[in-house]
Amino acid sequence: MPKIARQHATYVETLGRAGHRAASGRSTRGVAMSAMPGSILDRAVRREPLDGHDGRSGAVLERVVLDDGTKLVVKTAAPGADLPGAVTGDPGRELWLWSSGILGQLPAGVGHAIIDGWQTGDGTIVTVMRDLGDAVVGWRGPITRSRCRRLLRAATAVHHRFAGQRVARLCPLERRLSLFSPRGMAAAGCDNPFGALVARGWEYFAEIAPRDVVAEVFAVLDHPELLASQLRENGSTLIHGDLWLVNAALQPRGVVLLDWGLATEAPAAVELASFLAGNASSVRATREQIIDDYRELCGDLHHEPTLRLAMLAGLAELGWNKALDIAQNPQIAERERADLAWWVTQVRIALDTTAPRTPPRSPAGHAARLPVATPGQPSRPRMP
Repeated sequence: MPKIARQHATYVETLGRAGHRAASGRSTRGVAMSAMPGSILDRAVRREPLDGHDGRSGAVLERVVLDDGTKLVVKTAAPGADLPGAVTGDPGRELWLWSSGILGQLPAGVGHAIIDGWQTGDGTIVTVMRDLGDAVVGWRGPITRSRCRRLLRAATAVHHRFAGQRVARLCPLERRLSLFSPRGMAAAGCDNPFGALVARGWEYFAEIAPRDVVAEVFAVLDHPELLASQLRENGSTLIHGDLWLVNAALQPRGVVLLDWGLATEAPAAVELASFLAGNASSVRATREQIIDDYRELCGDLHHEPTLRLAMLAGLAELGWNKALDIAQNPQIAERERADLAWWVTQVRIALDTTAPRTPPRSPAGHAARLPVATPGQPSRPRMP
């Protein structure tokens, strides 16, 4: 998933059915895996690094042209390079969802881009995808409410398709809720500077956000199982788990969702909260309008108390990112401060109406476990 930052801290990646085949191969640092014998890549006539993509995973991306002019994107993740996979305990999740046929069961109008993939003897995972080019929404500019609604319609169609089903190897909700916890980043052990960026963001969050909200967010990061059990009470489904504009392509005949490595068993509201946290500023609609569209599209899967609780999950996912931009990115600091204030309000509504099961703890106590990012720097004003 990231170029370490888009304007300092944004972290996402742009990026049939076949068997999951093990093969031997070789890889070198910064160079993608050679084709598995007999794979589609044997027909490659040109390969070049795919530079300038937004990503956090540490995987190597290449653009490949075949002998008939077909363009592909090849993603190669060496063992330990896939940060989200390491944190959630399953770097092969996306490849398994494809090879097992789960992605082949997506509802009409929703697709994926994978056409081949394998894992080598040393654990390196190679994923071959269609190159969707300019159909990928990305960060070229704010999208309209109607385009956002089209993306949400695709996501909720997936939610309805898998509602109540148990799908193997989905990311546990507990791990998804604590994906960006300092403890999770440290435990992953990946040689990826993104983890240090997250830790610094949480330092700023502890300093900037209101103390009551800081305490609740850090409680989720420390004890995600409590909020997870409460979120599950009204059912779960398969959510994409990484529904960002760089992971979606809008085509004439449907929506293609990319990068399924964080597919999670969770209520649909968790998908919405994550989408709002990472994408709302890139949509020409208010957050309330996006939520209204979600309520309508979600239909009988919508449960208002769960939606309120999911707002706490959204801030636990990207509170660090917003605080980092407030502290270090003057170009968007005011926008992010206003956005953080909106999230603070949503979390307080959740606290007042749904009583999340999170053990109270001192935000200062949690923050004390983190190193000070810039000793001697004047303290920043805390939000009310």
